Amino acid sequence: MSGEAYLWIKAVHVIAVISWMAGLLYLPRLFVYHCEVEPGSETSEKFKVMERRLLKAIMTPAAIVAWGLGLWLAITGGLFQDAWFHAKFTLVILMTVSHHFMMRWKNDFAADRNKRPQKFYRIANEVPTLLMIGIVLLVVVKPF
Repeated sequence: MSGEAYLWIKAVHVIAVISWMAGLLYLPRLFVYHCEVEPGSETSEKFKVMERRLLKAIMTPAAIVAWGLGLWLAITGGLFQDAWFHAKFTLVILMTVSHHFMMRWKNDFAADRNKRPQKFYRIANEVPTLLMIGIVLLVVVKPF
């Protein structure tokens, strides 16, 4: 594969990661606001639509593209040999676990069975941010 094709694939990977991150940062904020409304209310139903669409139309497809292209880049670039990449890969797995938790929480809201307070989602909102900081530092600095 040409160097130019590799760069295009890397660019699409970065776009997918940014899209995924946008959702990971926004969905918990929606949950915070969703906690404030009465279950079954018109506003609650609107939040349910927003949460479902964010996950199905943006977050999950972006995560799949980010993972697929990221693995391709790692394999073709021989990155599995690098210690920094193992640390980064671990953080990406934790990001994916975070995504799956958000899917569960969305399902709880969809069924009007959320039992968690706003504070829980405010704290959960910080997890993807911390993971992202670690990932970016590892990719750019490659400290080991």
